[in-house]
Amino acid sequence: MTWQLRHATPADVDAIMALETSTFDNDAWSPEMMARDVADPNCYYLVAFPPDQPERIEAYAGLLAPRGAPEGDIQTIAVAPAARGRGLGRTLMQALIGEARKRGAREVFLEVRADNPSAQRLYERLGFDEVGVRRGYYQPDNVDAIVMRLVIPAPTMEATA
Repeated sequence: MTWQLRHATPADVDAIMALETSTFDNDAWSPEMMARDVADPNCYYLVAFPPDQPERIEAYAGLLAPRGAPEGDIQTIAVAPAARGRGLGRTLMQALIGEARKRGAREVFLEVRADNPSAQRLYERLGFDEVGVRRGYYQPDNVDAIVMRLVIPAPTMEATA
């Protein structure tokens, strides 16, 4: 299956929240928090959908990266179970990292549940390193968050012949 990505809009919040609440049982964001972030110009949210079904959101991801700030933060990412294992999470992450670079960020941070090894492996493959632990960060489950950081390489110019 192939997907298309597009910038999320406030009209997508209901579909995003359906995926959010089904993916994150006890620590899902509230609809108000999600709507605020999707509408915030300092944030960049993407949704993924099958090309022939633009209303069927199968994944989303969000970045907080004010223009000119040296750091960005991956706020959230979720992929529907039926769409997992096909590189969609990696594609979304790469798009967010690219947007962070465009906005001037030199580092991107994220938190990942300590009990989510598949997400940790994805982030490590993308170049993120563990930099700390936030004890009991995910509530009410009292699960630690592993804080990870990616140093974004400065863009390089190549000479053409």
